[in-house]
Amino acid sequence: MRSEQVRAQLDHPVIDVDGHLQEITPLLRDEVLDRARSLGGPRLAQRVADTPLTYDEGTARSRWFDLTEEERRDAWAVCPAWWAMPTDTRDRATAYLPSLLYERLDEMGIDFSVLYPSLGLSLVGIADDEVRQLACRVYNDTYAELYRPYADRLTPVAVLPTVTPAEAIDELEHAVGELGAKAVAIGHVRRAVPGAGVRLETYGIDSAYDYDPLWRRCVELGVAVGVHASEQAWGSRRSISSYTYNHIGCFSAAAESMCKSLFLGGVTARFPTLRFAFLEGGVGWARTLLADLVSHWEKRGAGAIGALDPARLDIEHLVALFGEYGPPALRDEQTVRAFFTRPDPRPAEADDFAAAAISSAADFGPRFVDPFFFGCEADDPINAWAFTGGPRLQAVLGSDIGHWDVPRLEGVLREAYELVEGGALSEADFRDFVFTHPVRLYGPGFFAGTACEVAVRKEVATG
Repeated sequence: MRSEQVRAQLDHPVIDVDGHLQEITPLLRDEVLDRARSLGGPRLAQRVADTPLTYDEGTARSRWFDLTEEERRDAWAVCPAWWAMPTDTRDRATAYLPSLLYERLDEMGIDFSVLYPSLGLSLVGIADDEVRQLACRVYNDTYAELYRPYADRLTPVAVLPTVTPAEAIDELEHAVGELGAKAVAIGHVRRAVPGAGVRLETYGIDSAYDYDPLWRRCVELGVAVGVHASEQAWGSRRSISSYTYNHIGCFSAAAESMCKSLFLGGVTARFPTLRFAFLEGGVGWARTLLADLVSHWEKRGAGAIGALDPARLDIEHLVALFGEYGPPALRDEQTVRAFFTRPDPRPAEADDFAAAAISSAADFGPRFVDPFFFGCEADDPINAWAFTGGPRLQAVLGSDIGHWDVPRLEGVLREAYELVEGGALSEADFRDFVFTHPVRLYGPGFFAGTACEVAVRKEVATG
């Protein structure tokens, strides 16, 4: 069955929360250079010219093929993506051309698609503050204008530089208030640690800044936050020879680090109406994370951590037990007593779940289940885990069109629907996956003036 045939038998729209547009990066660079000249003259233009704007421009990753095996090993140069684009000519062009994508949406069985950057996601990692902020501003301006004629069925995501909350809020105000952006994206910030390399900023626990003003402004503007991050070339994903090794699990690991931090840092407790979407990692990691969080809370939450207080040990009983059962070398009372009474660190806050405001298992619903959404690609059989084995998690369809792992654009909805045909999902589950959950993520106002507006109003009314 073709995707358009699947769509024809559904009584609800199909909303894609993670399509991808592709950029002609030389044209984007020209736009940034022109803006730099007008704002800062030759000085700023030269800094832009000297800065790789995306990871395909003169970075260590792009130079990997020029290195010898010995040079790759000496530098531990991480193997980058290669042959990473679809080669069906019409599909390839569709990722670059808004009018062609718009024309093909019915063929794909998609009513509305939220389009994330591809190479543009790397703009937020530019080290030069002024160039980073300028590049993100130009990117958002360029693609807002390019996709504006197709706003009833397509919307580009605005990228936010987040090295500081102030720069993120500045671009948020511009993107939403001036450009009319409906969705925004953040990723990790790499922060230098003197003498210890680099760490990831995850915005919840251990943050360099207080990001609450950013979350508060997102709530006020009514926008959800898309987390589109990758941990390729980070941690254990640093093979110098295999892109597949580096790619597998990179999005789920990145999403887990951010989700765990936002939860434990109390962001969802302080901003209960704010919604976060974690893209491209699927839902399996989220099911595991929730189970682990609950398990840790049961053993280390406020009501349980006291049971692990070393002060609870009965030292006299211990000494007696070692004296009766211990081998000769462990029967010395003074040695045993000294070992078990040695100082034990005591943190100022013993409850790791204090910021998350978890006082009962029921609190995981409003703190984790309700605010978090998980972008799942169509061919992932683990998508069914969102609907079984515990609280229903809010999986949403993310097509990933425009990238190598979608061989044919017209096959996305058909592949997603195979879980229904195989009995892993019910029709009601599938409706939640491609319609109800996206509406909860973005809110009904997001769909005003779109092809889904009437269906969304009816959904909200019958709730």
